[in-house]
Amino acid sequence: MKRIRKAIFPVAGLGTRFLPATKATPKEMLPIVDKPLIQFAVEEAIEAGLTDMIFVTGRTKRAIEDHFDKAYELETELAAKAKHDLLAVVQSVLPKGISCVYIRQAEPLGLGHAVGCARDVVDDEPFAVVLADDLIDAAPGALKQMVDCAHRHNGSVLGVEDVPRARTRQYGIVSATPVAGRTERVAAIVEKPDPAVAPSTLAVVGRYILSPRVFALIDQVTPGAGGELQLTDAISALLAEEPVFAHRFAGVRYDCGSKLGYMKAMVEFGSKHHEIGAEFAAYLAQRGR
Repeated sequence: MKRIRKAIFPVAGLGTRFLPATKATPKEMLPIVDKPLIQFAVEEAIEAGLTDMIFVTGRTKRAIEDHFDKAYELETELAAKAKHDLLAVVQSVLPKGISCVYIRQAEPLGLGHAVGCARDVVDDEPFAVVLADDLIDAAPGALKQMVDCAHRHNGSVLGVEDVPRARTRQYGIVSATPVAGRTERVAAIVEKPDPAVAPSTLAVVGRYILSPRVFALIDQVTPGAGGELQLTDAISALLAEEPVFAHRFAGVRYDCGSKLGYMKAMVEFGSKHHEIGAEFAAYLAQRGR
């Protein structure tokens, strides 16, 4: 497999579950303590060795572009006031050697459509897809684990974890056979199956390494409800042509697309934050008495 350099971040969704907070603010800019979700996602991609960040945005997502842009006025102000620590934080948001591309998705027509919007930028290379809603606390990062898996087994890789059977209707579910360690070869994938017929409880969660062949297969997908194109359907077709693996990443995932998952992440990351972690943990312990 060629070196994986590019990551697609589908960020055009409306974030309706977090209204009114997301009325004017992209859900991907919601902070976990003092860092937005999208920055966690980009940092994970950079750690995995990726250099080209491709954001598939909507018309209300300008804040994401601004976040990764240079802030001349802010940096000048911080420098003038000798706030060097804060200046370093601002300047480290996007390290040198990392590029960003922004592509507009005119209509929210599903994850498959969002990924397809980036085909001209990705070209004929394997690539990653990262959903910022899924915040994964792992060392090394989940995407680094998956990139290593993709090169080791020479195939596409889906990030997976076991979920309660009652929740299979919320995920793409795979059936797979063990290969080695945390890796299995995918035999089939089904989008949001009813628990009674789900082939397993192994769910695809927010991380993908995909062959460029998937773009042509997205074009062949039959639109579902609301005209949406499901990435799961394209991956299902890819299985007939190329090896696809499921990797049970080592780490803890927080579903920050839900209020409960978001609050769990806030508590866990707040408890180990370098500035407030000890005091916050003490506060939580006091409340627990």
